[in-house]
Amino acid sequence: MIKCGNSRQPVFFESDDYQTYLAWLKEGADKHGCAIHAYCLMTNHVHLLLTPESPEAISKTIQFVGRQYVPYINHTYGKSGTLWEGHHKGCVIDSDAYLLTCMRYIELNPVRAGMVQKPIDYRWSSYRGNAAQYTDKLTIPHALYRQLAQDLLCRQFAYRELFRNALEADQVHAIRVAVQTGTPLGNTRFCVQIEKRLKCKVGKARRGRPKGRKTVREKGY
Repeated sequence: MIKCGNSRQPVFFESDDYQTYLAWLKEGADKHGCAIHAYCLMTNHVHLLLTPESPEAISKTIQFVGRQYVPYINHTYGKSGTLWEGHHKGCVIDSDAYLLTCMRYIELNPVRAGMVQKPIDYRWSSYRGNAAQYTDKLTIPHALYRQLAQDLLCRQFAYRELFRNALEADQVHAIRVAVQTGTPLGNTRFCVQIEKRLKCKVGKARRGRPKGRKTVREKGY
């Protein structure tokens, strides 16, 4: 899921803003039943990977955060008007095939943006909690993440090793298209299953992987 600032304008200005947003995000997620597995707060947008307990849990969580955070920013910086751009964008993913890839995509955002050389250098993402010995009270480990290893330190090491291999360009493209169009992220069979469950066609993207196997160069671990 991605939530952008209005007209791509900044939504975070100082360290206190990031900390405040994360505190309300945890409160909202706990209140409305969302398990957050990965996140990244960029200057003008937010990435979240989460599992909702109910169909409306994500929207209620984001609305809760917005009702707290927008007045905080307006009061702190003497602003007014809209802070966020419309509704959040997101998609359902095939966890077995894409969960760990999406976690890498989210936590590598600051690297792709040229803000840091390595994800561990960025303070406002879940990478430190997932890959190193940093306490992160916001995230709840997904079952597939826990399956990387039984021991916590071994699990974190295995997760860091995933970042030694850069994401392929078609993986990045597939995630971006799925999020922007609301198309389920998975193979055709998965998409059909989701549409049967919802009893309607979901998203607007063409199915299948784009041609080419180019690699997005990123310094991961």
